[in-house]
Amino acid sequence: MGNNGSTGASGKPSGTSSRKASRKKPSGGVSRRALLIGGGVVAAGTVAVLVRDEVKRAWWRVPGVEKPRKPGELDYGAATWVAASEANWRRADRPDDFRIDRVIIHVTQGSFDSAVRVFQDPAHRAATHYIVGQDGRVVQMIRELDVAYQAGNRSFNERAVGIEHEGFVDRPKDLTKAMYESSARLTASICARYEIPIDREHIIGHVEVPGTDHTDPGPHWDWDRYLKLVKRSATAPPTPTPSASASASA
Repeated sequence: MGNNGSTGASGKPSGTSSRKASRKKPSGGVSRRALLIGGGVVAAGTVAVLVRDEVKRAWWRVPGVEKPRKPGELDYGAATWVAASEANWRRADRPDDFRIDRVIIHVTQGSFDSAVRVFQDPAHRAATHYIVGQDGRVVQMIRELDVAYQAGNRSFNERAVGIEHEGFVDRPKDLTKAMYESSARLTASICARYEIPIDREHIIGHVEVPGTDHTDPGPHWDWDRYLKLVKRSATAPPTPTPSASASASA
């Protein structure tokens, strides 16, 4: 579970001085100097198109502007929605601001209901996007747009979707067939959305995150079985899912 593995929303490291930064051409931007070099004349319409496209590309960087959101909206239709405490995640606009290229597998070290309660507790300061139960049920607690404090590593938090699994790492019986299959369908869906390769470099355990002190999903997690199930789910025809407005009570 994410406990003791949270990373706060600290500010970015300070960069070069503002004077030096002001002399640099913004990445991907269109500078007045670039338009005027060589005495060339650029049609006003062309400038307008270039500026419009740049603003459109970076609109999410404007303070207070973000993608439209609906309360309880799901990224995975087979899940039900239960919101985590806002203290346990950071609002973002992924994958536009942070590329998503990892799925991180966790084990709760507790029951399904206790994991839901903990992620609703603002004092916990950690959560994952999803929880999968031993019976195969899936709850989504954080939008994939947003950064979950899940892994104890800010960089990995920003680039990953996290999935908790109900059980204990030292009890192989907790890792049920229903859980493996349900989780594999979820992970296949995530990989399809963000074009994540289905391999052990991109689907990893919490224990593999640099700097972590966690051991989940533990020695009994069957990676070969899991990856086969994810690949099979990725090629299977889509099945009907519940309404995206479905919700569950904690």
